[in-house]
Amino acid sequence: MDRSAAIERLAARLRDASARADWDLLERAVTELAPQLQALAARGGWSAPERAALARLRAAHDGAASAGAEAASLLQAQLGEMRDNKEGWMAYALAGELETGLTP
Repeated sequence: MDRSAAIERLAARLRDASARADWDLLERAVTELAPQLQALAARGGWSAPERAALARLRAAHDGAASAGAEAASLLQAQLGEMRDNKEGWMAYALAGELETGLTP
């Protein structure tokens, strides 16, 4: 039985999760990937179309890893910017409280 369709579904799940930046779904998809591939591999050797599907799966996995790394880098930059501007935000918030007559 050809396993190409099952492999393509695995790849599509990775592509979809990373394209939507759904990191929870991507984590589940990656966690479930090895057991699913082991179950497929237990059925015997891979045909040429199945090897091609596996190559597309690898590309989808690499793309998802790159998307995750890029998102993490952007988040790290945002957190760094927030940390760098913390004092300014606190002063701004305090000034706003003073203008409205509120006390901390």
